[in-house]
Amino acid sequence: MPQPDPVKPLQQFIARLQASLDDGRFVRLLLGRPHGGDPTLTKLMVRQVVLRDAPHLSLLWRHQTKDITKNLPLPGALDELAQLIDTGFHHAHLVTQDHDVQLAWVRKGSAGRWTLRVGKLGRKLSGKAAALADPPEATHLANATAADNTALQTHDQPKNHPLSLSTPFLAALGVTDAQARLVPAMARKWRQINKFVEILSHAVAQSPLAQRDPAQPVRVLDFGAGKGYLTFAVHHQLQQMGRVPDVLGVELRPELADLCNQAAAQLGLSGLHFGCGDVRSHAVTGDAPIDIMIALHACDTATDLAMHRGVQLGAAIILCSPCCHKELRPQMSAPPLLAPMLRHGIHMGEQAEMLTDSLRALLLQAAGYDTQVFEFISPEHTSKNKMVLAVRRAQPLPAAQAAHQRAQCLEQVADLMAHYGVRQQTLQGLMAAQPIA
Repeated sequence: MPQPDPVKPLQQFIARLQASLDDGRFVRLLLGRPHGGDPTLTKLMVRQVVLRDAPHLSLLWRHQTKDITKNLPLPGALDELAQLIDTGFHHAHLVTQDHDVQLAWVRKGSAGRWTLRVGKLGRKLSGKAAALADPPEATHLANATAADNTALQTHDQPKNHPLSLSTPFLAALGVTDAQARLVPAMARKWRQINKFVEILSHAVAQSPLAQRDPAQPVRVLDFGAGKGYLTFAVHHQLQQMGRVPDVLGVELRPELADLCNQAAAQLGLSGLHFGCGDVRSHAVTGDAPIDIMIALHACDTATDLAMHRGVQLGAAIILCSPCCHKELRPQMSAPPLLAPMLRHGIHMGEQAEMLTDSLRALLLQAAGYDTQVFEFISPEHTSKNKMVLAVRRAQPLPAAQAAHQRAQCLEQVADLMAHYGVRQQTLQGLMAAQPIA
């Protein structure tokens, strides 16, 4: 129940934060509903890190187009956080290994007051608190993190985690601390990195790259590299497989590209570079083909552009995790049989996503790839969990069989588009204008 005292809740919240840090039960802190400052600021995320063998709190201000990070030594950090909460945010959400603690500013008329709610971890959040709690890392995170750390530290199960926690780039990017321990707030990212490495390794083994001279560089183009977690992982895994990596991460935000280049230089990693640009404008230098094309969470038709670029450059592997699916939804009409089901907007939206990625998979199959659409990681970690994987066949089909399969796939594409009244799909239009021999 809300605390009745209008003054003490903030102090009580800070005291609980201090206690969780003192006893090692702290998992994460999220400040939301910012006010009175930069209108592009969406939230402030806080995690605990170890820098130069000393505990710090790492504060990440998330804006609409950029992130800003500041690391504070633990002594004194709580005073600054208390000031930030009191003057800049109307909601604070603390997750410990035992409790879910929420501080909210409630306005009544022209006045307002702080209220404090304390719940046992594992109770489902609801309403605005759930939306603000950043679902990929909210109440599930503490239990998941504890399980991960226990398993990794006491059992050391490399078969379940392709990457070792002692891998240097993980510490450089803040996934682990100076003692090679998983940072609690990075548990979700740790799972994602390992799953991605596992998928990539299987794809390389099934592609023409498996038969290629290991001394020949493997050229990788990663669009939307972000903070470089998966880009560094690709570079590392190729080295582990005895390959020579030549990896380029392309990121729209220059400050992130600069940070990743600095980290790569500090680690002495050759064959790993980051540049500024996006899938629409980036020009690939040189005449050599791309071996692996990656585009994760490219918005709407940017995924189609990345797929087409991969096909045109002869990529052996195309890995895409689509983001939003906006192109087909306005064009779609419900077939008579499905009209009672698709009259619900949520069902039509889900159908548009299924149709979009099914068309993409068929078009890549027509271009000579074996394709799969599958769940990348569990939806409890992120709603953007679908992946389209295309692997060029190590042994091409005989010409007549390949032509028959191509015609069959394109016919299925046309039938699906006609069935839903879709007039235009970007990848289909690009491949029709520039057919692959």
